Amino acid sequence: MKKKMEDYVVSIPDFPEPGIIFRDITSVLQDADGFQLAIDSMQALIDPDEVDVIAGTESRGFLFGAPIAYNLHKPFVLIRKKGKLPRETVSREYALEYGTSEIEMHRDAVRPGQRVVIIDDLLATGGTLEACNKLVEELGGKVVKNVFLIELAGLNGREKLKDYDVESVICFEGK
Repeated sequence: MKKKMEDYVVSIPDFPEPGIIFRDITSVLQDADGFQLAIDSMQALIDPDEVDVIAGTESRGFLFGAPIAYNLHKPFVLIRKKGKLPRETVSREYALEYGTSEIEMHRDAVRPGQRVVIIDDLLATGGTLEACNKLVEELGGKVVKNVFLIELAGLNGREKLKDYDVESVICFEGK
C-alpha cells in the first residue's frame, strides 16, 4: 500500500510543552520516498505558467523551495533572517508569540511585475508569511500563491493570509 504524506510526518505529543503536538518534518526529509512525495505534492499545487520566481523562507522553506524551483526551471529567491544577506536589502518586522523578528530579501531579488510563489514548511499563525508577502510586494512583485507542506488549522494562519491564494499539502486540525 502506498504511503500518504501524513504517514511520513512524525507527531510528537507534549513538545515543546504540554498540550502541543509537534509535527516533525525531519522524518519526511530522512526518507527518500517521503522527501520526493513532499516536493512532488507541493509542486503539484503550482502552475508553472503562472509563476516567474520561487521564494523560500529561512530555513525549511529553502529545503522545499529550491528543488521545486529547480524542477520548474525558475529562479530561487531567499527570504532570510535579518543580517544574513550580503547585498542591499529590504526588510520587514513581524510579531512573534513573544516579541518580534525581522526578515529580509535582496533589493534586486524580485523585479516589478514578477509573479512569485512563496514556499514554507509550515503555516501556523501566518505572521512570517504575511511579512514575506509584503516584502515581495514592496519590491513590486505579485504574490500568486503561498504553498506549505503542513498547515495547523487551529492557529488560524490562513485568516491572516486571507488576501492570498494559500495551499497546503497536509492540514492538521489542531495546533
